[in-house]
Amino acid sequence: MLWQQILVVLSVVLLASGVSGWLSYQRLSAEIGAKALAVAQSISEDSSIRTALSQAKGVIPAQPVLQGGIVQKIAEAARERTGALFVVVADRNGLRWAHPEEAELGKHVTTSPEGPLSGQEIIETENGSLGSSVRAKVPLRGVDGGIVGEVSVGYSTQEVIDEIGESVLPILGVGALSLLLGVLATGASLRNLRRRTRGLELEEISTLAQNQESVLHGVDEGVLGLDADHRITVCNDKARELLSLDDPIGRLLEELTLPEGVTELLEQDSDQSVQVVFNELVLLVNALKVVRGNHDLGWVLMVRDRRSVQALSRQLEAVSTLSSALRAQRHEFANRLHVVTGLVQLNQTDAALDYLRESLATGPLNYPLENSELVTDTYLAAFLGAKSTQAAERGVALRVGSGTLVQYPVRDAQNATAVLGNLVDNAITAAVHGSNSERWVEVELLSDRAALVVTVADSGDGVRQADQAEIFAEGFTTSNRQASSTGRGEGIGLGLARQLARIDGGDLVLLESGTLGGPGAVFMARLKKVLERTEGAEGDD
Repeated sequence: MLWQQILVVLSVVLLASGVSGWLSYQRLSAEIGAKALAVAQSISEDSSIRTALSQAKGVIPAQPVLQGGIVQKIAEAARERTGALFVVVADRNGLRWAHPEEAELGKHVTTSPEGPLSGQEIIETENGSLGSSVRAKVPLRGVDGGIVGEVSVGYSTQEVIDEIGESVLPILGVGALSLLLGVLATGASLRNLRRRTRGLELEEISTLAQNQESVLHGVDEGVLGLDADHRITVCNDKARELLSLDDPIGRLLEELTLPEGVTELLEQDSDQSVQVVFNELVLLVNALKVVRGNHDLGWVLMVRDRRSVQALSRQLEAVSTLSSALRAQRHEFANRLHVVTGLVQLNQTDAALDYLRESLATGPLNYPLENSELVTDTYLAAFLGAKSTQAAERGVALRVGSGTLVQYPVRDAQNATAVLGNLVDNAITAAVHGSNSERWVEVELLSDRAALVVTVADSGDGVRQADQAEIFAEGFTTSNRQASSTGRGEGIGLGLARQLARIDGGDLVLLESGTLGGPGAVFMARLKKVLERTEGAEGDD
């Protein structure tokens, strides 16, 4: 990169020097042309020359006469006095009366005399019998004022070149000095650029910029980049949305209307996180200190909507529960195959058939789930079976409602089990803390085209009248009155469950608030597009 900059500077210096030389040549040519014009005008005013050509009346004397004539003497005297290359006097026919070389006297001039013979004064550069020269031509008027010939005075172009040569050294000196200063300035600029870019090359900077744009606008989290002075340098679209920011680039973080907890994060020396409420949203904000070498580059703030984090947590919890249930089913099924294989090897075919019949009657696993045979979908059966085990551990009976009928297999198991698991968990918690000694939870599942309708009831004390209006609100929780074994209340979970249910147009509602002493609350969720419809079925609503 340094050599590229030096080459650019060198090119500029050479171009400037060339232009300077050309301008000098033009200036000197103009000065010499003006000098030649002045000499020619002076000679054309000489009365002896004017009289001689007027008296000749177009007849030129013989060459010996011209050599000793007055016109030749005056012209040569002027040439020697002014240092001109030549002083030529010619009549109207273009025949020379004066010339530095006597052999050329009486001969026709080599360049056109039409201009001065028509009354024009001309300065031009032409090639003549003596070579290239800057020459001036003026008309020569007789004693009566009429044009009787021309006077041409020229200076060799070599003289112009020689004078430029005398100024070459200063031009080259200035050029060399400019080149040196340019190289030094370029080197200093490059060092400063490398220091500011931490030694990155232009290609690397371009790649980083492209990657930054891709990452910043591709993640589903808000990202704020701050310099060491807490001035915002980077802000992606998600951060603008969550923090309601309008053109924050270049502003100090303290100037923005953000919760105090966010600004307090930057006062810590280590990476910290805080949970804040802003514009009715619960946000998780992480602050990461960025240091490279000994340079403090500032901070990176990561802003997440807690609802999306908790929704993902619910989905992962549902998948984990489902995975554990399926693994247990596989293990139990393998054990039963071993039993059948052993009975067949012992020729106990009747016992093997009885064992298979018993297995078909009881299901793949002996889950404490009443009416489990009504659930035909593998995912739902395994999931509710696992939940029934958890409920039994807490003294709650989980049963499937008698009206359960799911005609199609589950396509979106994650969202379906996340919402179902949330409702079942809350119902189990309500049953455990209810005043009814008979603790139960009932789940009824129905298919409506591609939608799954889930109804969950429990034996708890129901939802208080004061809580019914806010039970689905973000941030609402009853953990101070009713907590699960994991320490989580049900309010936030219901808000997340409704958010998941409303994907693709579904919903989650409270059908019945329940009564003190039981039965408890009844919730219904309609999950659209979670079932895989068979061919030939009617279109989705």
